[in-house]
Amino acid sequence: MTRYITIVLDRRGIACRARLLDDEAPRTCDAVWEALPQSGAVFHAKYARNEIYTLVPRITAAPHRENPTVTPIPGDVCLFDFEPWEIGNPAYGYEPGSAAHAEPGATDLALFYGRNNLLINGDLGWVPGNVFATVEEGLREFAVACNEMWLGGVAGETLSFARAPR
Repeated sequence: MTRYITIVLDRRGIACRARLLDDEAPRTCDAVWEALPQSGAVFHAKYARNEIYTLVPRITAAPHRENPTVTPIPGDVCLFDFEPWEIGNPAYGYEPGSAAHAEPGATDLALFYGRNNLLINGDLGWVPGNVFATVEEGLREFAVACNEMWLGGVAGETLSFARAPR
């Protein structure tokens, strides 16, 4: 049976619906599904371009690599698994005490809303993400809100992931 998730910019009330890619990334889909709901402060990517994401407590059941990409396309929903040393650099701007600084590391749940993304970090090099879902409804409206956040900032906004009703 096909599974779906909702991804919401809470303050703005903008939502989209994504289909889990159970055939392509079964272990990642199961790990995320079991960990839902998840919510946290939203960030707009500095290097990857058209990406918003939130950092949540590490989803330890997620596989290291499954259906990976370094060139996500619009509508891709990805999971990144980080050790604490990978994203704890003060230059990244994550607040002390946030998921980025947690001892077990953090999980980055990301949505890509536009083209021409490249997952490379100046400190780490290539940063492949597990593509585990694809947005099927609401991407256009979501992209408008994401561009507004790029220009106006993300302060006070949260990004939430939850199981969608069938």
